[in-house]
Amino acid sequence: MKSPGLSRRDFLKTASLATAALSLPRLVRAQTPPPSEQLTIGLIGNGLICGHHFGVLTGRDDCRIVAVCDVNLPKARTMRDRAEKHYGANAKSGRARGIDVYQHHEDLLARDDIDVVFVTTPDHWHAAIAGAAMVAGKDVYCEKPLTLTVPEGRALVNIARRYGRVLQTGTQQRSNAAFRKAAEIVRNRLIGDIKLIRTRLGTFPPALPLPEQPVPAEFDYDRWLGPTPWRPFNEKRVLGDYGGGWRCFTEYGGRKNGDWGAHHFDIIQWALGMDASGPVEFIPRGFQGTPHQTHVYADGVRVERVDEGLKAMIEFQGTRGTVWVSRDDYLETDPPELATRALRAEDQHLYVSDNHHTDFFNCVRTRQRPIADVEIGHRSATVGHLNNIAQQLARPVRWDPAREEIIGDPVASALLDRSRRAPYGALL
Repeated sequence: MKSPGLSRRDFLKTASLATAALSLPRLVRAQTPPPSEQLTIGLIGNGLICGHHFGVLTGRDDCRIVAVCDVNLPKARTMRDRAEKHYGANAKSGRARGIDVYQHHEDLLARDDIDVVFVTTPDHWHAAIAGAAMVAGKDVYCEKPLTLTVPEGRALVNIARRYGRVLQTGTQQRSNAAFRKAAEIVRNRLIGDIKLIRTRLGTFPPALPLPEQPVPAEFDYDRWLGPTPWRPFNEKRVLGDYGGGWRCFTEYGGRKNGDWGAHHFDIIQWALGMDASGPVEFIPRGFQGTPHQTHVYADGVRVERVDEGLKAMIEFQGTRGTVWVSRDDYLETDPPELATRALRAEDQHLYVSDNHHTDFFNCVRTRQRPIADVEIGHRSATVGHLNNIAQQLARPVRWDPAREEIIGDPVASALLDRSRRAPYGALL
Protein backbone atom coordinates (compact mmCIF):
# COMPACT_ATOMS: atom_id res chain seq x y z
CA MET A 1 0.00 0.00 0.00
CA LYS A 2 1.22 3.45 -0.84
CA SER A 3 2.40 5.40 2.17
CA PRO A 4 0.46 8.67 2.65
CA GLY A 5 3.81 10.44 3.03
CA LEU A 6 5.00 9.55 -0.49
CA SER A 7 4.20 11.38 -3.69
CA ARG A 8 3.07 9.33 -6.67
CA ARG A 9 6.47 9.66 -8.32
CA ASP A 10 8.30 8.71 -5.12
CA PHE A 11 6.03 5.71 -4.73
CA LEU A 12 6.72 4.58 -8.28
CA LYS A 13 10.45 4.88 -7.72
CA THR A 14 10.27 2.94 -4.45
CA ALA A 15 8.17 0.20 -5.98
CA SER A 16 10.52 -0.01 -8.94
CA LEU A 17 13.57 -0.44 -6.70
CA ALA A 18 11.78 -3.07 -4.63
CA THR A 19 11.20 -5.22 -7.70
CA ALA A 20 14.64 -4.67 -9.24
CA ALA A 21 16.05 -7.86 -7.71
CA LEU A 22 13.24 -9.91 -9.24
CA SER A 23 13.51 -8.73 -12.85
CA LEU A 24 15.89 -7.36 -15.43
CA PRO A 25 16.66 -3.66 -15.08
CA ARG A 26 14.29 -1.52 -17.13
CA LEU A 27 17.21 -0.14 -19.08
CA VAL A 28 17.81 -3.48 -20.79
CA ARG A 29 14.21 -4.29 -21.64
CA ALA A 30 13.45 -4.53 -25.33
CA GLN A 31 10.10 -2.74 -25.11
CA THR A 32 9.55 0.93 -24.33
CA PRO A 33 8.83 1.47 -20.62
CA PRO A 34 5.48 3.05 -19.78
CA PRO A 35 5.61 6.82 -19.14
CA SER A 36 5.35 6.26 -15.38
CA GLU A 37 8.68 4.40 -15.43
CA GLN A 38 10.62 6.81 -17.63
CA LEU A 39 12.99 9.18 -15.91
CA THR A 40 11.98 12.79 -16.50
CA ILE A 41 14.77 15.15 -17.55
CA GLY A 42 15.37 18.89 -17.26
CA LEU A 43 18.14 20.44 -19.36
CA ILE A 44 19.76 23.55 -17.86
CA GLY A 45 22.00 25.41 -20.30
CA ASN A 46 20.97 24.80 -23.91
CA GLY A 47 24.18 25.41 -25.86
CA LEU A 48 26.65 23.22 -27.75
CA ILE A 49 27.21 20.37 -25.30
CA CYS A 50 23.52 20.28 -24.45
CA GLY A 51 22.87 19.54 -28.12
CA HIS A 52 25.04 16.44 -27.81
CA HIS A 53 23.13 15.23 -24.76
CA PHE A 54 19.84 16.03 -26.49
CA GLY A 55 20.73 13.67 -29.33
CA VAL A 56 21.58 10.89 -26.88
CA LEU A 57 18.56 11.39 -24.63
CA THR A 58 16.00 11.55 -27.41
CA GLY A 59 17.41 8.28 -28.72
CA ARG A 60 16.62 6.49 -25.45
CA ASP A 61 13.33 4.95 -24.35
CA ASP A 62 14.02 5.03 -20.61
CA CYS A 63 13.83 8.80 -20.21
CA ARG A 64 12.11 11.87 -21.62
CA ILE A 65 12.91 15.56 -21.67
CA VAL A 66 10.12 17.57 -20.03
CA ALA A 67 11.74 20.97 -19.48
CA VAL A 68 14.54 23.16 -20.80
CA CYS A 69 16.18 26.23 -19.30
CA ASP A 70 18.55 28.89 -20.56
CA VAL A 71 19.17 32.52 -19.62
CA ASN A 72 19.00 33.15 -23.37
CA LEU A 73 15.34 32.34 -23.98
CA PRO A 74 15.61 31.91 -27.77
CA LYS A 75 18.11 29.08 -27.15
CA ALA A 76 15.71 27.38 -24.77
CA ARG A 77 12.84 27.73 -27.23
CA THR A 78 14.96 26.22 -30.00
CA MET A 79 15.76 23.24 -27.77
CA ARG A 80 12.08 22.90 -26.87
CA ASP A 81 11.08 22.94 -30.52
CA ARG A 82 13.59 20.22 -31.33
CA ALA A 83 12.29 18.07 -28.50
CA GLU A 84 8.64 18.56 -29.41
CA LYS A 85 9.38 17.77 -33.03
CA HIS A 86 11.13 14.57 -32.03
CA TYR A 87 8.53 13.38 -29.56
CA GLY A 88 5.67 14.37 -31.83
CA ALA A 89 7.17 12.52 -34.78
CA ASN A 90 8.05 9.48 -32.69
CA ALA A 91 4.53 8.14 -32.27
CA LYS A 92 5.63 4.78 -30.91
CA SER A 93 7.22 6.48 -27.90
CA GLY A 94 3.80 7.27 -26.44
CA ARG A 95 5.18 10.59 -25.20
CA ALA A 96 2.98 13.63 -25.44
CA ARG A 97 4.21 16.87 -26.92
CA GLY A 98 4.76 19.79 -24.63
CA ILE A 99 8.15 20.83 -23.23
CA ASP A 100 8.21 23.65 -20.68
CA VAL A 101 10.65 26.54 -21.11
CA TYR A 102 12.35 28.41 -18.24
CA GLN A 103 14.83 31.26 -18.10
CA HIS A 104 15.89 30.74 -14.47
CA HIS A 105 16.97 27.37 -13.15
CA GLU A 106 15.20 27.87 -9.82
CA ASP A 107 11.84 27.66 -11.56
CA LEU A 108 12.71 24.38 -13.25
CA LEU A 109 14.09 22.93 -10.01
CA ALA A 110 10.87 23.80 -8.17
CA ARG A 111 9.02 21.12 -10.13
CA ASP A 112 8.53 17.91 -8.20
CA ASP A 113 7.93 15.83 -11.33
CA ILE A 114 11.52 16.09 -12.62
CA ASP A 115 13.84 13.25 -11.65
CA VAL A 116 17.12 14.25 -13.26
CA VAL A 117 18.79 17.52 -14.23
CA PHE A 118 21.56 17.89 -16.80
CA VAL A 119 23.76 20.89 -15.95
CA THR A 120 25.32 21.95 -19.25
CA THR A 121 26.05 25.61 -18.56
CA PRO A 122 29.45 27.33 -18.70
CA ASP A 123 31.70 26.19 -15.86
CA HIS A 124 31.10 29.14 -13.53
CA TRP A 125 27.48 28.05 -12.99
CA HIS A 126 28.11 24.31 -12.50
CA ALA A 127 28.43 24.21 -8.71
CA ALA A 128 25.57 26.51 -7.79
CA ILE A 129 23.05 24.81 -10.09
CA ALA A 130 24.17 21.24 -9.37
CA GLY A 131 24.07 21.92 -5.63
CA ALA A 132 20.62 23.50 -5.78
CA ALA A 133 19.36 20.61 -7.91
CA MET A 134 20.49 18.03 -5.37
CA VAL A 135 18.93 19.95 -2.50
CA ALA A 136 15.71 20.03 -4.54
CA GLY A 137 15.75 16.23 -4.73
CA LYS A 138 17.12 15.79 -8.24
CA ASP A 139 19.91 13.56 -9.40
CA VAL A 140 22.46 15.37 -11.54
CA TYR A 141 24.55 14.84 -14.63
CA CYS A 142 26.99 17.78 -14.55
CA GLU A 143 29.37 18.63 -17.33
CA LYS A 144 33.09 18.83 -16.74
CA PRO A 145 35.03 20.34 -15.14
CA LEU A 146 32.70 19.81 -12.23
CA THR A 147 33.60 23.14 -10.60
CA LEU A 148 35.43 26.43 -11.00
CA THR A 149 37.18 26.25 -7.58
CA VAL A 150 38.33 23.63 -5.08
CA PRO A 151 35.89 24.58 -2.27
CA GLU A 152 32.98 24.32 -4.72
CA GLY A 153 33.91 20.69 -5.34
CA ARG A 154 34.03 19.77 -1.67
CA ALA A 155 30.69 21.55 -1.17
CA LEU A 156 29.10 19.44 -3.94
CA VAL A 157 30.45 16.21 -2.43
CA ASN A 158 29.01 17.18 0.95
CA ILE A 159 25.61 18.04 -0.54
CA ALA A 160 25.45 14.81 -2.53
CA ARG A 161 26.23 12.72 0.53
CA ARG A 162 23.93 14.68 2.84
CA TYR A 163 20.95 14.43 0.51
CA GLY A 164 21.69 10.97 -0.88
CA ARG A 165 21.84 12.15 -4.49
CA VAL A 166 23.56 10.62 -7.52
CA LEU A 167 25.89 12.90 -9.47
CA GLN A 168 27.65 11.80 -12.63
CA THR A 169 30.48 14.02 -13.89
CA GLY A 170 30.60 14.34 -17.69
CA THR A 171 34.08 12.81 -18.01
CA GLN A 172 32.84 10.19 -20.44
CA GLN A 173 36.29 8.79 -21.23
CA ARG A 174 35.82 6.58 -18.16
CA SER A 175 33.08 4.82 -20.11
CA ASN A 176 35.41 3.94 -22.98
CA ALA A 177 37.03 0.51 -23.23
CA ALA A 178 40.41 1.81 -24.48
CA PHE A 179 40.86 4.21 -21.58
CA ARG A 180 39.71 1.55 -19.12
CA LYS A 181 42.16 -0.98 -20.56
CA ALA A 182 45.01 1.55 -20.35
CA ALA A 183 44.15 2.26 -16.72
CA GLU A 184 44.02 -1.46 -15.90
CA ILE A 185 47.42 -2.04 -17.51
CA VAL A 186 48.89 0.70 -15.34
CA ARG A 187 47.06 -0.38 -12.17
CA ASN A 188 48.29 -3.95 -12.55
CA ARG A 189 51.90 -2.79 -13.11
CA LEU A 190 52.05 -4.61 -16.44
CA ILE A 191 54.49 -1.93 -17.64
CA GLY A 192 56.30 -1.89 -14.30
CA ASP A 193 56.56 1.14 -12.06
CA ILE A 194 55.24 4.35 -13.58
CA LYS A 195 57.85 7.10 -13.72
CA LEU A 196 56.45 9.63 -16.16
CA ILE A 197 53.06 10.40 -17.70
CA ARG A 198 52.67 12.85 -20.53
CA THR A 199 49.43 14.33 -21.84
CA ARG A 200 48.37 16.94 -24.35
CA LEU A 201 45.60 19.43 -23.68
CA GLY A 202 45.98 21.89 -26.54
CA THR A 203 45.71 25.65 -26.26
CA PHE A 204 43.10 28.39 -26.43
CA PRO A 205 43.69 31.82 -27.94
CA PRO A 206 44.31 34.60 -25.41
CA ALA A 207 41.34 36.39 -23.86
CA LEU A 208 41.38 39.77 -25.56
CA PRO A 209 39.54 42.97 -24.52
CA LEU A 210 36.11 43.13 -26.15
CA PRO A 211 34.07 46.20 -27.09
CA GLU A 212 30.64 46.59 -25.57
CA GLN A 213 27.65 45.51 -27.64
CA PRO A 214 23.90 45.75 -26.99
CA VAL A 215 22.49 42.86 -24.98
CA PRO A 216 20.13 40.83 -27.19
CA ALA A 217 16.44 40.78 -26.37
CA GLU A 218 15.33 38.04 -23.95
CA PHE A 219 18.89 37.38 -22.82
CA ASP A 220 19.38 37.78 -19.06
CA TYR A 221 23.02 38.74 -19.35
CA ASP A 222 23.36 39.65 -15.68
CA ARG A 223 22.25 36.12 -14.83
CA TRP A 224 24.69 34.67 -17.38
CA LEU A 225 27.56 36.48 -15.63
CA GLY A 226 26.20 35.26 -12.31
CA PRO A 227 28.87 35.20 -9.58
CA THR A 228 31.66 36.45 -11.87
CA PRO A 229 32.75 40.11 -12.16
CA TRP A 230 30.62 42.46 -14.23
CA ARG A 231 31.85 42.85 -17.80
CA PRO A 232 30.24 44.65 -20.76
CA PHE A 233 28.33 42.35 -23.06
CA ASN A 234 30.00 41.06 -26.20
CA GLU A 235 28.80 38.10 -28.22
CA LYS A 236 32.30 36.57 -28.18
CA ARG A 237 32.32 36.60 -24.38
CA VAL A 238 29.24 34.37 -24.14
CA LEU A 239 29.93 32.31 -27.25
CA GLY A 240 29.72 28.56 -26.82
CA ASP A 241 32.69 27.44 -28.92
CA TYR A 242 34.88 24.42 -28.26
CA GLY A 243 37.80 26.35 -29.72
CA GLY A 244 37.35 29.49 -27.66
CA GLY A 245 34.46 31.78 -26.77
CA TRP A 246 33.84 31.95 -23.03
CA ARG A 247 36.35 29.13 -22.55
CA CYS A 248 39.16 31.63 -23.19
CA PHE A 249 38.33 33.58 -20.04
CA THR A 250 39.54 32.41 -16.62
CA GLU A 251 36.50 34.09 -15.05
CA TYR A 252 34.23 31.40 -16.55
CA GLY A 253 36.48 28.36 -16.75
CA GLY A 254 39.95 26.93 -16.25
CA ARG A 255 41.04 27.29 -19.88
CA LYS A 256 42.67 24.05 -21.11
CA ASN A 257 43.58 22.80 -17.62
CA GLY A 258 39.86 22.79 -16.90
CA ASP A 259 38.52 21.97 -20.33
CA TRP A 260 40.68 19.04 -21.47
CA GLY A 261 42.50 18.57 -18.18
CA ALA A 262 39.21 17.47 -16.67
CA HIS A 263 39.28 14.55 -19.12
CA HIS A 264 42.92 13.52 -19.23
CA PHE A 265 43.89 14.29 -15.64
CA ASP A 266 40.83 12.24 -14.70
CA ILE A 267 42.05 9.17 -16.58
CA ILE A 268 45.50 9.60 -15.02
CA GLN A 269 43.95 9.79 -11.55
CA TRP A 270 41.99 6.61 -12.32
CA ALA A 271 45.03 4.74 -13.61
CA LEU A 272 47.07 5.69 -10.53
CA GLY A 273 44.32 4.79 -8.04
CA MET A 274 44.00 8.39 -6.91
CA ASP A 275 40.23 8.87 -7.15
CA ALA A 276 40.07 10.05 -3.52
CA SER A 277 43.41 11.84 -3.48
CA GLY A 278 45.73 13.69 -5.85
CA PRO A 279 49.20 15.09 -6.54
CA VAL A 280 51.30 16.81 -3.90
CA GLU A 281 53.19 19.40 -5.97
CA PHE A 282 52.38 21.59 -8.97
CA ILE A 283 55.18 23.21 -10.98
CA PRO A 284 54.44 25.79 -13.67
CA ARG A 285 56.10 25.76 -17.05
CA GLY A 286 59.20 27.93 -17.08
CA PHE A 287 59.95 27.76 -13.37
CA GLN A 288 63.75 27.36 -13.11
CA GLY A 289 63.80 26.06 -16.66
CA THR A 290 60.98 23.51 -16.28
CA PRO A 291 59.99 22.84 -19.91
CA HIS A 292 56.44 21.67 -19.24
CA GLN A 293 53.67 22.25 -16.75
CA THR A 294 54.17 19.42 -14.26
CA HIS A 295 52.48 17.90 -11.25
CA VAL A 296 53.96 15.25 -9.00
CA TYR A 297 52.41 12.51 -6.84
CA ALA A 298 53.75 11.47 -3.44
CA ASP A 299 55.43 8.37 -4.90
CA GLY A 300 57.37 10.49 -7.36
CA VAL A 301 55.25 9.91 -10.47
CA ARG A 302 55.41 13.01 -12.64
CA VAL A 303 52.73 14.20 -15.05
CA GLU A 304 53.79 16.60 -17.79
CA ARG A 305 51.52 18.62 -20.04
CA VAL A 306 53.18 18.34 -23.44
CA ASP A 307 51.03 19.99 -26.06
CA GLU A 308 53.20 19.09 -29.05
CA GLY A 309 54.91 15.94 -30.24
CA LEU A 310 52.78 13.29 -28.50
CA LYS A 311 51.26 10.59 -30.67
CA ALA A 312 48.39 10.01 -28.23
CA MET A 313 46.33 12.02 -25.78
CA ILE A 314 47.96 10.27 -22.82
CA GLU A 315 51.27 8.40 -22.61
CA PHE A 316 52.18 6.26 -19.58
CA GLN A 317 55.90 5.43 -19.32
CA GLY A 318 56.84 2.53 -17.07
CA THR A 319 60.04 0.71 -16.24
CA ARG A 320 58.97 -2.22 -18.45
CA GLY A 321 56.93 -0.61 -21.18
CA THR A 322 54.70 2.20 -22.42
CA VAL A 323 50.98 2.71 -23.01
CA TRP A 324 49.48 5.25 -25.41
CA VAL A 325 45.74 5.94 -25.37
CA SER A 326 43.39 8.38 -27.11
CA ARG A 327 39.79 8.77 -28.11
CA ASP A 328 38.36 6.82 -31.06
CA ASP A 329 39.41 3.61 -29.26
CA TYR A 330 43.11 4.15 -29.87
CA LEU A 331 45.28 1.97 -27.64
CA GLU A 332 48.89 1.04 -28.31
CA THR A 333 51.31 -0.69 -25.99
CA ASP A 334 54.95 -1.64 -25.82
CA PRO A 335 55.21 -4.61 -25.59
CA PRO A 336 52.33 -4.92 -28.11
CA GLU A 337 50.69 -7.97 -26.53
CA LEU A 338 49.61 -5.97 -23.48
CA ALA A 339 46.87 -4.27 -25.51
CA THR A 340 45.02 -7.58 -25.89
CA ARG A 341 46.08 -9.37 -22.71
CA ALA A 342 42.99 -10.50 -20.80
CA LEU A 343 42.81 -9.66 -17.11
CA ARG A 344 43.28 -12.56 -14.75
CA ALA A 345 41.19 -13.27 -11.70
CA GLU A 346 43.89 -11.95 -9.37
CA ASP A 347 44.31 -8.70 -11.33
CA GLN A 348 42.64 -5.45 -10.40
CA HIS A 349 39.45 -5.06 -12.41
CA LEU A 350 38.14 -1.53 -12.78
CA TYR A 351 34.52 -0.40 -12.84
CA VAL A 352 33.06 -1.32 -16.22
CA SER A 353 30.87 1.20 -18.00
CA ASP A 354 30.48 1.20 -21.74
CA ASN A 355 27.98 4.06 -21.88
CA HIS A 356 28.18 7.09 -19.60
CA HIS A 357 24.47 7.90 -19.80
CA THR A 358 23.38 4.31 -19.23
CA ASP A 359 25.69 4.03 -16.23
CA PHE A 360 24.18 7.22 -14.80
CA PHE A 361 20.58 6.14 -15.32
CA ASN A 362 21.31 2.69 -13.87
CA CYS A 363 22.72 4.38 -10.77
CA VAL A 364 19.74 6.73 -10.50
CA ARG A 365 17.58 3.63 -10.24
CA THR A 366 19.84 1.52 -8.01
CA ARG A 367 21.19 4.44 -5.91
CA GLN A 368 24.74 3.23 -6.45
CA ARG A 369 27.58 5.66 -7.13
CA PRO A 370 28.36 6.07 -10.85
CA ILE A 371 31.69 5.66 -12.59
CA ALA A 372 32.38 9.42 -12.44
CA ASP A 373 30.92 10.09 -9.00
CA VAL A 374 30.96 13.60 -7.51
CA GLU A 375 34.09 12.87 -5.41
CA ILE A 376 35.93 11.68 -8.50
CA GLY A 377 34.86 14.72 -10.49
CA HIS A 378 35.93 17.01 -7.67
CA ARG A 379 39.36 15.43 -7.29
CA SER A 380 40.08 15.49 -11.03
CA ALA A 381 38.95 19.12 -11.35
CA THR A 382 41.20 19.99 -8.39
CA VAL A 383 44.26 18.92 -10.39
CA GLY A 384 43.40 21.50 -13.04
CA HIS A 385 42.63 24.21 -10.49
CA LEU A 386 45.98 23.79 -8.73
CA ASN A 387 47.94 23.75 -11.97
CA ASN A 388 46.29 27.06 -12.81
CA ILE A 389 47.15 28.53 -9.42
CA ALA A 390 50.81 27.56 -9.81
CA GLN A 391 50.79 29.01 -13.31
CA GLN A 392 49.21 32.26 -12.08
CA LEU A 393 51.85 32.66 -9.36
CA ALA A 394 54.73 31.42 -11.57
CA ARG A 395 56.01 29.24 -8.74
CA PRO A 396 55.41 25.73 -7.39
CA VAL A 397 52.52 24.97 -5.08
CA ARG A 398 52.62 22.16 -2.53
CA TRP A 399 49.34 20.40 -1.78
CA ASP A 400 48.04 18.15 0.99
CA PRO A 401 45.37 16.03 -0.76
CA ALA A 402 44.12 14.50 2.50
CA ARG A 403 43.39 17.87 4.13
CA GLU A 404 42.82 19.61 0.80
CA GLU A 405 45.08 22.47 1.79
CA ILE A 406 47.96 24.32 0.15
CA ILE A 407 51.03 23.99 2.34
CA GLY A 408 52.89 27.03 3.59
CA ASP A 409 51.68 29.58 1.03
CA PRO A 410 48.91 31.95 2.19
CA VAL A 411 48.90 33.80 -1.13
CA ALA A 412 48.29 30.60 -3.08
CA SER A 413 45.73 29.44 -0.51
CA ALA A 414 43.71 32.61 -1.10
CA LEU A 415 43.35 31.58 -4.76
CA LEU A 416 41.62 28.30 -3.95
CA ASP A 417 38.27 30.07 -3.97
CA ARG A 418 36.94 33.23 -5.61
CA SER A 419 34.78 36.13 -4.53
CA ARG A 420 31.24 36.01 -5.89
CA ARG A 421 29.25 38.96 -7.17
CA ALA A 422 26.00 39.75 -5.39
CA PRO A 423 23.31 38.53 -5.51
CA TYR A 424 24.89 35.32 -6.78
CA GLY A 425 27.32 34.82 -3.93
CA ALA A 426 25.71 32.00 -2.01
CA LEU A 427 27.05 28.50 -2.57
CA LEU A 428 25.03 25.82 -0.80
